[in-house]
Amino acid sequence: MARYGARLVTNGYSILPICPGTKKPGQFKRGAWTDYPQWNRHAERATTEAEVATWSAWPDCGIGIVGGVVAAVDIDIAEDAELALRIEQLAREGLGDTPALRIGRAPKRMLIYRTAKAFRGIKRHPLEVLCLGQQFLAYAGHPDTGAPYAWPEEGLADLDLSDLPEITAEAAAAFLDEACGILPEAMRPRSFSGPSLAPERLCAHTQAGTLPAIEAALAWLPNAELDYDSWMRIGMALKGALGEAGADLFLQWSAQAAKDVPASTVKAWASFRPDRIGAGTIYHLAMERGWTPDAALRLDGSLAEVGDHPAAGLLARLDVRSDEGGAAPGHPPFSLVVPDGLVGELTEYMLSTARRPQPILSLGASLCAIGALMGRQYRTESNLRSNLYVVGIADSGSGKNHAREIINEVFFEAGLAHHLGGNKIASGAGLLTALHRQPAILFQIDEFGMFLSAAADRKRSPRHITEILDNMTELFTAAGGIFLGAEYANRDGSNERRDIVQPCLCVYGTTTPLHFWGALQGANVVDGSLARFLILPSDEDYPDENIAVGIRRAPPALIEGLQRVAAGGGSRQGNLMGKTADQNTAVAPTTVPMTDEARERFRLLSGELTEELRAAAGTAFTAILARIGENALKLALIVAVGRNPAQPEIDLSATEWSIGFVRHYARRTMEAVERHVADTETEAHLKRLKEIIRAAGAKGITKSEVTRASQWLKARDRDEILLTLIESGDITTGMRGSSTRQAMVYRMTRWHGPWRDASGRKISQKESP
Repeated sequence: MARYGARLVTNGYSILPICPGTKKPGQFKRGAWTDYPQWNRHAERATTEAEVATWSAWPDCGIGIVGGVVAAVDIDIAEDAELALRIEQLAREGLGDTPALRIGRAPKRMLIYRTAKAFRGIKRHPLEVLCLGQQFLAYAGHPDTGAPYAWPEEGLADLDLSDLPEITAEAAAAFLDEACGILPEAMRPRSFSGPSLAPERLCAHTQAGTLPAIEAALAWLPNAELDYDSWMRIGMALKGALGEAGADLFLQWSAQAAKDVPASTVKAWASFRPDRIGAGTIYHLAMERGWTPDAALRLDGSLAEVGDHPAAGLLARLDVRSDEGGAAPGHPPFSLVVPDGLVGELTEYMLSTARRPQPILSLGASLCAIGALMGRQYRTESNLRSNLYVVGIADSGSGKNHAREIINEVFFEAGLAHHLGGNKIASGAGLLTALHRQPAILFQIDEFGMFLSAAADRKRSPRHITEILDNMTELFTAAGGIFLGAEYANRDGSNERRDIVQPCLCVYGTTTPLHFWGALQGANVVDGSLARFLILPSDEDYPDENIAVGIRRAPPALIEGLQRVAAGGGSRQGNLMGKTADQNTAVAPTTVPMTDEARERFRLLSGELTEELRAAAGTAFTAILARIGENALKLALIVAVGRNPAQPEIDLSATEWSIGFVRHYARRTMEAVERHVADTETEAHLKRLKEIIRAAGAKGITKSEVTRASQWLKARDRDEILLTLIESGDITTGMRGSSTRQAMVYRMTRWHGPWRDASGRKISQKESP
């Protein structure tokens, strides 16, 4: 490290400290080398001079190169030197004649390239292209030979990053496909873990499949003595696609291999708990190997033969349930279904054009968009309006931005761009200025968690930022009346009070879980700020990719439907046709009637919520419970208008859907608040530690595993938090292991799966502590 580290960083590489005599990133602490579990963070930023200086002082510190901006072609062939050289030549011909060749134990070799864009590594054992999320040794002692790695031509310390030939993920995959073709049969990979590049006809991202389609696809995936990971992957996908109906099919498929043990296969099948893998995986792997689905096959097992809503094929009726399934006590299981009408049409268009379809985020964005267009045009019998605040939560790279892009496009195409606010809100005054200009407006905010972090921090943020959240809170309840602007001492024209008649502010924000829950404090829950938002977390951050998407054009019927809603169903005349009146004009919205059945259902909901509010008195959840009825009625109004803008009516179907939807996500919000929101640093540490133990599930987690996962904590603080959790009854201790080796483990007393006692035995909720 002392000899080469600074030179490598200067040449453009991200580097890592390597523990002597190993291939693993390491740290030298308290006079000893230990593992470096967080090394992957170096893939996200450049190595600093301070880090190099620190690592250079560590004894015998080797150097690893972080994949991402570079990729390494690893030719792991030790038995046949001629074959290794032949594959090296094939790489040089197909990917470029790189000057960076590294040899550890000949004839094994590695070629280094620069990437056009970082991609995940691709493996075809014994060949591999290492890239994002991986690292390789550059200057270190080989673990087997003890000799330093050799660079026969030029080492990376002598090569600028720009000196390396550039490659792409597609080129790397093509090289591996060609190289595998010249491998002897005995050396060819027996795996289904190929590249993430899907064929153009990847046609399903659903979990459920149909038996005929799965059987047809599985015929292209023979079990030719596959490795364990591929065997498990197919089994999980079959169970996800067919449920228990796929058991016989898995047994038959597994029995194709000579090493199959039927009893082990049965045991493995019973242990499978697929929630993110299914028919899409089977179809994808089969199509990679040449399968073309027959046109008569129905691929989507969640789509009924006839009579289903068009969006159902895309949504696949996602089951939204906690870790091991099941509904909250006292409530029926929730299944996400998109309503029909304009809400469903807009959601379906978003999903059909998305690279990574996100049903719940698309639905939330559609509700907000149509709610903004309806503003000041429709109201319920109780004078509620369609102003909504929605937050969609998903990890980075999951396709959060797509719904916002679609809304921008269709609003512009429909001539409704005046209903769109800017991408950011700079101040509370700026928000009111936009509403004064256009009283029915939709703001779509990316990185909403960062925005909320600043707007909710009254101690450190300036007043003009915190005023944004204050104004949003007040505007939420002012939609049916008049919002009175602030009074200023100097009323010289620029500081005139700005009143807005029946403002309809809709906000759709997207964020990551870490940023959103980290931004909230307990005060935001208690004061009702959070309760005004519908919080919609994605159930699959990285759904199967829909490769078939391309240039998109909105259906004319969708554009016409949006225009009809914005025009109040076409009933408005004169200067109100197709636009919203200005901020001071008195408007007379259409009152949307409600059927007797729907009215009775909302009456029953009111009684249910009253009982729940009394039971929750004194907790932070009363504000969330108090808004369930209001938010449900707003959604029912939007669905009703989307079905028939000219003569809308809130019926029982819209009512049942909206109540089920809002209740479910309110419960999930309350669970998330309990698990993540903290007012002090100590409380935040306690909740993070609880999440680590909760993630371990019923099997529990050992003290050493807890320590590795919570290295930000001092040992004394960690011990005190564990003791507090045990004394409070939040966690229990038990033993895990074999008859010869036992280890104490921590388990959650309550976690989102089956209720269990300290020994792991399933118990009823009444038995639980």
